Amino acid sequence: MTASFFDTLWISLPIPCLVIDGQSNIAEINPAGETFMNASAKSLRGAPVWDKLHVDAPLDEAVTRVRRDDSALFVNTVDVGSGEKPPVQCNVQLTTIVDRPGYIMILLEPREIAHKMGRDLQSKSAARSAIGMAEMLAHEIKNPLAGITGAAQLLSMNLSGDDVELTDLIVEESRRVVKLLEQVEQFGNLRPPIRTAVNLHDVLDRAQKSAAVGFAAHMKIKENYDPSLPSTLADSDQLLQVFQNLLKNASEASEKSGGTIEIRTFYEMSLRVERPDGSRAAVPLQVEIIDDGPGLPQDLAGEVFEPFVSGRENGTGLGLALVSKIISEHDGWISVTSVPGRTVFRISLPIAPKQHDL
Repeated sequence: MTASFFDTLWISLPIPCLVIDGQSNIAEINPAGETFMNASAKSLRGAPVWDKLHVDAPLDEAVTRVRRDDSALFVNTVDVGSGEKPPVQCNVQLTTIVDRPGYIMILLEPREIAHKMGRDLQSKSAARSAIGMAEMLAHEIKNPLAGITGAAQLLSMNLSGDDVELTDLIVEESRRVVKLLEQVEQFGNLRPPIRTAVNLHDVLDRAQKSAAVGFAAHMKIKENYDPSLPSTLADSDQLLQVFQNLLKNASEASEKSGGTIEIRTFYEMSLRVERPDGSRAAVPLQVEIIDDGPGLPQDLAGEVFEPFVSGRENGTGLGLALVSKIISEHDGWISVTSVPGRTVFRISLPIAPKQHDL
């Protein structure tokens, strides 16, 4: 195999990987490692690895053992950071390099990503089960509700005072339930996406303008775009629905006096998602919707994409489930991290193939 093949392989590795020399200085780092360390390969080469990579375990001893025994070593579930951002739980693999005496390869597998993807797959399975049940119930309940509403309206014609208030309440609540059922039917009947090459920033601009004159009029919206992002392959209307939903959630999470929403786009090569056929595909196009509200309730943070889970009073719990369903059908991935004062919804999407490019 040629050197160019191994160069391509090194660049394509989806997890952070470093090579250190006999003095434990960084000799090489792949693009996923640069992203993880939040630093360029040029600035890291030659630096002592433990000055740049902070691990909550005695890995210097592990490196010595790997060199001595000329064998691989695995360290599971340790906190790894770079000093530039909070530590992430990782599995760490250390191995020697053939024909490079003293050199060690360090592979970092962030457990956070694996955990979130596993949780996402569980949410999708729950969504599929809930959709069938919800559609059946929506169909069966709407007809008797129409009868109840009509009966209440007829009764009100011969009533007065407090009695009319009671029949009005029946009508109002019945209509509210019908509206909920219509959302359930929309959730189940979403058409398959008609995918073409889409500029993410065009769709984000449409969503932002709509939000700014409506539900997010009290919010300050900031853009932090990477203008070099290529197109994604998507249904622009469904993607617009996703971004509007996330912006609405962010605006509702903040106080009525206002807050700040940041829309950030960037490129990250390290993420892969598993397709139905078992293959893995890159989702390097990243969109983040960030708000400075109070954060998600801790007991709901891991379940927000499941149907009928809501942290708001009178919430249907279908908005984020619908968002998750749309992104899944676009071969993408959505995740959330939340602490008081900072909630980040992150969408990862694939690049449009060349023949679909704008």
